[in-house]
Amino acid sequence: MSTITTKDGVEIFYKDWGKGQPIVFSHGWPLSADDWDARMMFFLAHGYRVVAHDRRGHGRSTQTGGGHDMDHYADDLAALTSHLDLKEAVHVGHSTGGGEVVRYLARHGESRVAKAVIISAVTDCRTAASPSFASACAHVTASMPRSASLLITARAASSCT
Repeated sequence: MSTITTKDGVEIFYKDWGKGQPIVFSHGWPLSADDWDARMMFFLAHGYRVVAHDRRGHGRSTQTGGGHDMDHYADDLAALTSHLDLKEAVHVGHSTGGGEVVRYLARHGESRVAKAVIISAVTDCRTAASPSFASACAHVTASMPRSASLLITARAASSCT
């Protein structure tokens, strides 16, 4: 079983299959990396490296009561991409995973990212300090170089501004 340990001691389970340009899948709540298996097999068969992780508190990752906020989720994703030395990755996030990808880009930049696909993403509105989904997207798109692209096929599940 492949895992990394985050700086706060949480073990994050991940799958890493194949070679080629990486596609990183971030699942929705309360799912796990297994939710992406059919899509991972499709892209694996087409020459991509595919990666999916179980978010903290989900699936085979540590069942922790703390750190369930977009900042921790984004930092966990950054730790995984760094550990695997992923470059030019396409990040695909659905629901909570979409919010995770946006926050990852906003907090950690796009240096390892080629594209982001955000599908029916949730907005993180749990704290006043959390930027809205629209603000995070605006920050990401403003800071991305022309050579990278961001595809947002999002429908916010919440209307926080």
